[in-house]
Amino acid sequence: MSLSASAAEKKARTIAEALPYIQRFSGKTIVVKYGGNAMTDPLLQESFARDVVMLKLVGMNPVVVHGGGPQINDLLKRVGKQGEFIQGMRVTDEETMDVVEMVLGKVNKEIVNLINRHGGKAVGLTGQDCAFIRARKLLLESTEEVGKMLDIGLVGDIVKVDPSVIAFLEQGDFVPVIAPIGVGPNGEAMNINADVVAGKLAEVLGAEKLVLLTNTPGVLDKDGNLLTGLTPKEIDDLVADGTLSGGMLPKIGSALDAARSGVKTVHIIDGRVQHALLLEILTDEGVGTLIKSK
Repeated sequence: MSLSASAAEKKARTIAEALPYIQRFSGKTIVVKYGGNAMTDPLLQESFARDVVMLKLVGMNPVVVHGGGPQINDLLKRVGKQGEFIQGMRVTDEETMDVVEMVLGKVNKEIVNLINRHGGKAVGLTGQDCAFIRARKLLLESTEEVGKMLDIGLVGDIVKVDPSVIAFLEQGDFVPVIAPIGVGPNGEAMNINADVVAGKLAEVLGAEKLVLLTNTPGVLDKDGNLLTGLTPKEIDDLVADGTLSGGMLPKIGSALDAARSGVKTVHIIDGRVQHALLLEILTDEGVGTLIKSK
């Protein structure tokens, strides 16, 4: 079917507008945290897979890190356990860790198959593979008792990331898809927040961009208005005054760490928008909050 003149002109204009971004980011690594509705809505799943394949086809190197929170919660309920969170981190005893490993393994395979069905060459990993994500026990500082540290179980704080396995896959034109499980000091599996893994990978890989997909339009002020073009100092102020709290804290923390460690831009975007990834990277408008490194 041939296009009308107006439709053809619109498509040509869209391609022309995207070309400078494609040229600018060719050969660059883009770390993407995949989560929220984008993982559970079939239309958004297809949209995400196409976006990842397109980024690879035009010469960028997408690295996908995924969560699995809703799926983990569902399985925990089925086995009679209630998920518990402290400061946005999942409390993880041994039984919960077994559930986390089971669910993330299944989710990882589903994402790999999804990308491959759309023409990509995805390879699934966890931080246990080649022990490329090493971790120690994460202790949280109590917000109620000064000086008290909280032990939340088999939850990891990243000590070291070996980028060689990711570099090897990128050289082979593969798309790494990473489940956020690390290796503890005694070889034990450790649950690590996916936003934290994505942020640390972006730092270690020297990524051009870190993109975090969420179920909100981006970072919002107290009145629910979208904030864009934020600096690390402005983010610190939003945390200090309580505007950002709960599950947003690990996301914001990883975004700030990445921005302060050389990742040029961090994007917190609305994963409920079809093709949000391409819109954020290849257009001026974007669909979320941009956090600058300075």
